[in-house]
Amino acid sequence: MKGGSVHVIPGLKVLYFGTPVVLVSSRNPDGTANLAPMSSAWWLGQHAMLGLGDSGRTTANLLRERECVLNLPSSAMVDAVDRIALTTGRPDVPAYKLRQGYRYEPDKFALAGLTAQPSELVRAPRVAECPVQLECRVIAAHPFAGADVRATAFQVEVLRAYVEEELVIPGTSHVDPLRWDPLIMKFCEFFGGGQNVHPSRLAEGWEMPHRLGVAAG
Repeated sequence: MKGGSVHVIPGLKVLYFGTPVVLVSSRNPDGTANLAPMSSAWWLGQHAMLGLGDSGRTTANLLRERECVLNLPSSAMVDAVDRIALTTGRPDVPAYKLRQGYRYEPDKFALAGLTAQPSELVRAPRVAECPVQLECRVIAAHPFAGADVRATAFQVEVLRAYVEEELVIPGTSHVDPLRWDPLIMKFCEFFGGGQNVHPSRLAEGWEMPHRLGVAAG
């Protein structure tokens, strides 16, 4: 095949080709805050779709409270995100998560070293350090089941967006893509600016076969 490359069919086990990391903040039944890193999210207009596993506290919170905040960290925040990567807000940690190294953590904001900031339109707090914060309400929840996954796809509406002033193109309502450097997760590894920026506890827990050299900071 002229000018082409050879393709193989390896039967890919993981399909996380690269999406922004999102810190989802939600309210627990007792009114305290939960914070969960995830990367199965995409946006269309003023709505977003979130893919969350059914065993997590965040899924239960969204089904009950019908609201959340999507906090988008920059690549510079990778250490804070990684500190809570293998934690869960569920006191009864599922057996398969225990095997992967997860543990119960009731105060993820404190563990991550992040600040809970009151929201204006929802009860879940924002993450003050995140350059982008989106207050959302849940529009719909769709079961998402397969042979190896039990999850829920949440459709949320963005009610209000907060963006650091330096990221906004002056005189517009647009984010400057040259200034915004989101934390990206590719195959359970952390990337920013096209470089691997931090070792990933999640990749270790999921036994990913990568051997990455983290770029010097």
